Amino acid sequence: MEKIWSGFYKKNINERLEVVEKTDILSEEHFQFLKNNEVLDFSTANNMVENVIGTFSLPFSVVPNFIVDGKQYVVPFVTEEPSVVAACSNAGKIVAKSGGFKTEVLDRKMIGHVALYNIADTDAAVRCILQSKELLLKTANEAYPSIVARGGGAYDIEVKVLSEDGTDFVVVYLVVDTLEAMGANILNTMLEALKVSLESLTEGVALMAILSNYATRSLVTAKCAIPFENLGKDGEYLAKRIELASKFAKADVYRAATHNKGIFNGIDSVVIASGNDWRAIEAACQSYAAKDGKYQGLSKWYCDKKNSVLIGEITLPMPVASVGGSIGINPTVKVARGLLNNPDAKTLASIIVSVGLAQNLAALKALVGDGIQKGHMKLHAKSLAILAGASNDNIELIVEELRNEKHMNLASAKKIVEKYNN
Repeated sequence: MEKIWSGFYKKNINERLEVVEKTDILSEEHFQFLKNNEVLDFSTANNMVENVIGTFSLPFSVVPNFIVDGKQYVVPFVTEEPSVVAACSNAGKIVAKSGGFKTEVLDRKMIGHVALYNIADTDAAVRCILQSKELLLKTANEAYPSIVARGGGAYDIEVKVLSEDGTDFVVVYLVVDTLEAMGANILNTMLEALKVSLESLTEGVALMAILSNYATRSLVTAKCAIPFENLGKDGEYLAKRIELASKFAKADVYRAATHNKGIFNGIDSVVIASGNDWRAIEAACQSYAAKDGKYQGLSKWYCDKKNSVLIGEITLPMPVASVGGSIGINPTVKVARGLLNNPDAKTLASIIVSVGLAQNLAALKALVGDGIQKGHMKLHAKSLAILAGASNDNIELIVEELRNEKHMNLASAKKIVEKYNN
């Protein structure tokens, strides 16, 4: 499988499609959809959201030979940012050579809450809610019996009293096993069903009942261990500098924001490709970055000098789904899931978190090595060449010439394009 993808980035579109066909990953229907370069049709789009006037396309790429928990994946990426796919692919190769990513799904449940106010005795209200826990869980499950029938459902209840600017809130947190779904509809239905009971128990007023995107009960850890020599020449030097860069992202919030953005270059690309809610994932993980009271880098890299390996690890909330939303509607999502061999929610979460760690490795290796611009400049030159009107026949020649210009800008690109056109 690995050899068939060799030099994939150098191939033209027909040759790339031939590789995909030879791997026999996709069904004939999904392969033909890909081959015909079909997009989301208007009628489907019109049924997904409101006020539709068209559809909007982004590049659909793949990262092959990505190893997670001993299995090889072709990972679909939907992104417009240059270098993201190449960077993840390169990091994925380094980690694959080192044994691949190892993951652990720490939990797979979602949390929602009902916020209550105007409660005379908050301590008594908390006691009453906890004493009625079993009845409340029964009420929640009766509101959504289909998830219970499939083996999921309301699992636990927790209660907190929170105060803000003179107002006390009694907040009831409902923990639900949503199985393969992200769970927004499930949680919200259950929480709405609890409101009347909670108002009666507390003699208070319900302010709202809604799912929380701070998914601390849906955590996944990904790890990798890379021998110094697999980082290339000066591998130990690079490993030590990556370790320092990891510490810097914990210490400085300005660096942490960009450090984490790099992680999400990869994560968002796969989340979008798989038809999941990338905004919910961003909200969950960015909140998790501040879980210790200070916004920090989400990954950790450190050197095991005894064994001469660089170890990377990351733990993230990853409440992605394999059903619901646009997953079963958008045909491109079906192709993306087909490339991944239609994973369940836990497997998909493990792949996505591993992609985040790979993307982070690529960024840090570039930053503390040759610098981030070296890889970006060729892609920037290509963008300028396209803007200046370069054709597929001469774009590579124009890019190389543009990179040798003193000023690599659109004006220079237009001069070079004009010369080739003449």
